[in-house]
Amino acid sequence: MPHATQHADAATAQLDSALRGGPFHVALRAAIAARGLPLQRVQHHLSRHGVKVGVTSLSYWQQGARRPQRPESLRAVRALEEILQLPEESLIRLLAESDVEAPDRRPAGRSYRAHLAASGILDGLLADLGCPSPDGGVHVLGHHERVRVGPGRELAGRESHLIVRAHRDGVDRFVAVHYGDPGCVPARMAVHASENCRTGRVRTHHESGLLVTELLFDTRLATGDTHLFRYGVEDGTAGVSREYVRGFGTAGGQYALQVRFDTAALPVRCHRFTQHSPAAPRGGRQELALSGRHRSVHLVEPRVRSGMLGIGWDWEQE
Repeated sequence: MPHATQHADAATAQLDSALRGGPFHVALRAAIAARGLPLQRVQHHLSRHGVKVGVTSLSYWQQGARRPQRPESLRAVRALEEILQLPEESLIRLLAESDVEAPDRRPAGRSYRAHLAASGILDGLLADLGCPSPDGGVHVLGHHERVRVGPGRELAGRESHLIVRAHRDGVDRFVAVHYGDPGCVPARMAVHASENCRTGRVRTHHESGLLVTELLFDTRLATGDTHLFRYGVEDGTAGVSREYVRGFGTAGGQYALQVRFDTAALPVRCHRFTQHSPAAPRGGRQELALSGRHRSVHLVEPRVRSGMLGIGWDWEQE
């Protein structure tokens, strides 16, 4: 079977390369593929080693959406080395190397399950505000967002300047959504309508860190009309912040994100990243240089695509 042999050789070569250079999730995925084991069989083998890991967790590990961190998970990684016939310490070494490259990478964002829960909660908050459609009847032509990180390394606040175009008649408001960092207190946040809008109803949900607010226009837009407005959210209610992410449901206009740091809290590294969904591995990583005078980094996307886009940063070892 020449074709099967070639396929096996290619899988083995891919595995060897991944074990040498990583990262961990790529090596794990390559090892599972090279052995031809479905995740259910991998889980079964792990249980025979006295380790309990769900198929969902295994899937997340090989996608890069989550990383083994708990003692039980690290036991599973060592067992996987034996089950998948890998050199001893090969996966553990890659896991340790990735920790050295990003020593501050504790779960800064939300887990996939938390994103799903927040998504359902957001739908309920939008329904409570009578939002007629996910986009509120407008297309976003441009969005310039400025984020401030305070002296305590917290997400102090953000400001958004938007240009929208109505795609139906009668639009007189925009519903803005703010996701605080884990541990935030949405009820203590404040919304400021800065230009060409005023604050309407505000809804918050403590467990998910969500704040949703109406921004009311002083006019009703007809189809095709454009409107420029600016608003801000004062936060500062959570602990150490390590990233800022913006999600896009559909392709749209230009998006610019600027993150500015306090002089008392400067990161050691900054980077931009993209992500197709909360469960998908991150890609598009690009290092960003912190400007000396203004202590800021930024990204500009001329035309956003559906998915997630953000800036992350690393602090000195705490």
